[in-house]
Amino acid sequence: MARIRLKDSELIKRLTGLEKPYFTVADLEKILGLKKETLYVTLNRLTKSGVLTRLKKNIYTVFTKHTDTEKVANEIYYPSYLSFEKALSNYGILSQIPYTLTFATTRPSKKLTIGETEVEYSQIKESLFFGYEIKDEKYVATPEKALLDQLYMVSKGVRSIDIEELDLGEINKERLDEFSKKFPSGIGEMLSEVRKYTNSTPVTNEAKERFRRD
Repeated sequence: MARIRLKDSELIKRLTGLEKPYFTVADLEKILGLKKETLYVTLNRLTKSGVLTRLKKNIYTVFTKHTDTEKVANEIYYPSYLSFEKALSNYGILSQIPYTLTFATTRPSKKLTIGETEVEYSQIKESLFFGYEIKDEKYVATPEKALLDQLYMVSKGVRSIDIEELDLGEINKERLDEFSKKFPSGIGEMLSEVRKYTNSTPVTNEAKERFRRD
């Protein structure tokens, strides 16, 4: 890293004290008190010197801060909540660890890169935008809602699911049934198969084999 100037050190102290996960160009314009034509030159210098890290276009963070990419992704495309493969993986329902952060949103579907992380936002109906809670200052689907979101997208032909990768032992069947009433009937057949392996009973090899035969 290039040598940090004294004024850069003061900037770092000020930015880290604000406890924000990221800063937009508009944020930095106010903090630095610079006009637009000078601001971008300064941001370029601060990025090259390592004071700022560019997460994506017009989004920066301070090099001293750990970047919670999930939180940044959740905030910059609002409203959204972590769901689908990533949430299922975090809960241990899906054994495979996806490299992409997957969010549900009522806004148009979108893909972008934050730092080195791929982020995918999938649009769902407003009537299906529920079943999430706040965890570590992020909106995250409950296990049951993440599973239903995934089944919904599978029914639309834009996602896939494999019973062999799922451990449904921790799924709350009552909550699953309650949430499923708001979903289109198209997920019915898949949901019936899923229900066979809930009730806090991990999916066994025998069950997986029976599912394949069916």
